[in-house]
Amino acid sequence: MSQQFDPAARPLSDGGGGSSLGQLAARVAGPLGSWWRGSVIPGIEHRAVIAKVDDEASLTPRYAFMILMSAGIAVLGLLLSSPAVVIGAMLISPLMGPIIGLGFGMALVDGNEMRRTAMTLAGGVLLAVLFTALIVFFSPIKDITPEIAARTRPNLFDLLVALFSALAGAYAMIRGREGTIVGVAIATALMPPLATVGFGLATLNGTVFFGALLLFVTNLMTIAIAAAIMARLYGFGPKLSSRQSGLQAAVITAVLLALAIPLGYSLSQIAWEARAQRQARDVLTDQFPRQAKIDQLEIDFSAEPLAVRATVLTPQYRVKAGQLGEAKLAEALGRPVKLSLDQFRVGTAAGDAEAAQLASASAREQSNKERATAALVGRELAILAGVSPEAVLVDRDKRLAQVRAAPLPGATLATYRALEQRLSAAEPQWQMRLVPPPLALPAIEFDGDSPSTDGAADLALAIWAARRAGLAVTVSGNSEYSEFVLTKMREAGISVESNGSAATDGRIGLAWAL
Repeated sequence: MSQQFDPAARPLSDGGGGSSLGQLAARVAGPLGSWWRGSVIPGIEHRAVIAKVDDEASLTPRYAFMILMSAGIAVLGLLLSSPAVVIGAMLISPLMGPIIGLGFGMALVDGNEMRRTAMTLAGGVLLAVLFTALIVFFSPIKDITPEIAARTRPNLFDLLVALFSALAGAYAMIRGREGTIVGVAIATALMPPLATVGFGLATLNGTVFFGALLLFVTNLMTIAIAAAIMARLYGFGPKLSSRQSGLQAAVITAVLLALAIPLGYSLSQIAWEARAQRQARDVLTDQFPRQAKIDQLEIDFSAEPLAVRATVLTPQYRVKAGQLGEAKLAEALGRPVKLSLDQFRVGTAAGDAEAAQLASASAREQSNKERATAALVGRELAILAGVSPEAVLVDRDKRLAQVRAAPLPGATLATYRALEQRLSAAEPQWQMRLVPPPLALPAIEFDGDSPSTDGAADLALAIWAARRAGLAVTVSGNSEYSEFVLTKMREAGISVESNGSAATDGRIGLAWAL
């Protein structure tokens, strides 16, 4: 059983003394402060509120079960990019209880209660992160969806949302307005950031992990501080000296500032990106006639140089629009820019622009399909090569996918070539290049003046392996036969040389050049 609050052990407001914040309000606001201490605070059922806070901040089997269920729903909603499912996880999450309990413990200056609620909170956080990481680890879907990305870049506005929501939640707890807690749970969104932390842990993605962790910590600390402030205002806790009140205010201010600085920087970055979007649109508009219209504008701010892709509907094609726009964008944004500009020529008659927009939308849809196909090709190639998808080089424009395969137990050069052929047959519109490990090259058998059937197959395999690996080859054996092999390999563009030795069994030996 958890330790219970003992209201009798703490000087609660009796309507005459009030809290230190209540006294401060009385001195500053005069009659308003006196009214607050005399009319509002005595109407609060302090002992009942404390008992309820204690009950909802306890580490119980029900709490652990609801944490697991909420975390599971949240991570599935994130992976499916379903806002409705994510909201469902917010509604059943029990994390709000121990966080508000922590805030009341701060207001009551109760070290035991703060430790108890902190342990309840830590246990819930650990359960949620590990459970969601386990789900993601075994999930075939590990893509960063919009719902995940939305929780990796917290900013100052997120802190303000948490502050206002927490004040509402603490008020609802104190005044018995239970329905308000539902809205507060949705606004603060405690479980989805934790599920995103689990996703980052399972995928070893530091950006996702630390971004979501910062959002959760922001919500946690802001809710606890806001709950403490509301508890003090409503007369919970002992009277504090002016020095103690000042220290309490200094700690609260320091914590909020520590959170506000990185969040403010993030907000300034987001604001810069918004300005960059407007500047890019203005710069591109200036390159075309007045009737032209920017139909699509995308900027990849993580690329170096900055990648800008735009689609313009224009009655007049401008040959140098891309070149001039790229230079002016670089000047306006203060960063190197790579501009990809698609122009759709339209007439000035009614309906021409709409028809062009349809054509542009169709082109975008086709582009999205190509991106999806490229991602699928990369994953398939990674699985067969025994490497991670990040190791696969995919060139969507050239429809080329290439990867250096990991050594597979019992695999030969023929195995890797068969894997490449299998992939090529599955995706005939793509060039598949599977670079094999530098395994032993086959010896080439001859039948008369030319290779035997098996020898010809082995020569083709050796040429394929050398072209994929990009390595030089040395040839040894009968001078007449070796000249035949040297010629065939040189025609295939392979760097090859003879070592001048003769094979004893009449076969031509091949080896990787050192």
